Amino acid sequence: GQAGEFDYSGSQAIKALRESGIVSVLVNPNIATVQTSAGYADRVYFLPVNPEFVTHVIKRERPDGILCTFGGQTALNCAVKLQELGVFEKYGVAVMGTPIKAIITTEDRELFAKAVDHCGYRVAESACCCDIEQAVVAAARIGYPVLVRAAFALGGLGSGFANDEGELRALVSQALVNSPQVIVDKSLRGWKELEYEVVRDASDNCITVC
Repeated sequence: GQAGEFDYSGSQAIKALRESGIVSVLVNPNIATVQTSAGYADRVYFLPVNPEFVTHVIKRERPDGILCTFGGQTALNCAVKLQELGVFEKYGVAVMGTPIKAIITTEDRELFAKAVDHCGYRVAESACCCDIEQAVVAAARIGYPVLVRAAFALGGLGSGFANDEGELRALVSQALVNSPQVIVDKSLRGWKELEYEVVRDASDNCITVC
């Protein structure tokens, strides 16, 4: 929970754990947050949320489980990497809440598009590319203007609209600095966007806000 906008959800999670009698260990380098205040987490580590430091904390504290979805993109990327490195399995840490597989599916635009298609819904035409030439070919097929987005990146770093090949090459070059993959989407500029926030618990209770 090192980003301010995730402080509320993280602090609420810590309060829920405390009310359930569960000892909590927090990793958060941001001292200017509610969740790092006295009376919330049982132990607080003011360390960067990255695989190296989180592994050290896991090794020292030996937690039974970990909550990965209360620290924004930084925590999600860290959790995926820890899963790949086998850290959770090595120390017997159960991933609680959203599974790592679901995080990967939602973060990887191609996998996400396939999941949405499987549910019977349409998505804008897009292509996942790992270099500039792939992106040029994809944009020519989809048709300009296109939206270029960096996958697995904080705050949409390197994202933007390209009206021609020159703008595309510039955007993709920037995006690939922050991410190993870029997504070239059909531009939907001018469309109305409706955003749905869905919360679901273990008892299958759902709250949807549009």
